[in-house]
Amino acid sequence: MRDRYRYIGPVYDFLSNLYSGKNIHRCKVAMLDLETVKPGDRILFAGVGHGRDALRAAELGADVTVVDLSETMLRKFREAHEAEAPHLNIRHVHSDIMKVAELGQYDMVVANFFLNVFDEAMMEQVLEHLIHLGKADARIVVGDFCYPTGNIFSRAFKKLHWYTAVFTFWLFANNAFHKIYNYPEHMRRLGLEVTEKKHFKLLNMDCYWSILGRKQA
Repeated sequence: MRDRYRYIGPVYDFLSNLYSGKNIHRCKVAMLDLETVKPGDRILFAGVGHGRDALRAAELGADVTVVDLSETMLRKFREAHEAEAPHLNIRHVHSDIMKVAELGQYDMVVANFFLNVFDEAMMEQVLEHLIHLGKADARIVVGDFCYPTGNIFSRAFKKLHWYTAVFTFWLFANNAFHKIYNYPEHMRRLGLEVTEKKHFKLLNMDCYWSILGRKQA
């Protein structure tokens, strides 16, 4: 299968930091702390991206698995892993996330800036599959662009900010072109209890959020 991130993958980190002022990175690690990650926890990261969130979880003692269909993105993560934390043992899986069949095996499943590559119908299928990968009381983390709220100017800026990003990845990676998703609504519809939301600002407006959901035991 053609690697859709062959061209944009090598500059993914640069674009992410340039576009968000490093707030995307802050969003990705927001739910990874001593309260949510315990030594020995099994954590799966769907779509590895730059992977610093996966490194963070491993530093906290988690047993980490990263899954990505893009060989380019896995290679970039492998390079960062070897350069920054070669002592950490992290499992790398080159696969379509929908083919990962380790149902009920993970304490936490993380989808940071991953679900937005799909159209809405497929996004819901992927999110449901990620929930099935978690244990009975697993935590599910979704970090992404924030659903637009606020006054008319704030909403307009957030939509412009989103559509600039989604157009870029549609053009260079053939990702789906769609509206901003209201992830908490989708998570609740699929049976998760949304327990926490953290927002991250750009130009003093909430443009990114990390959402923590818990699977019902």
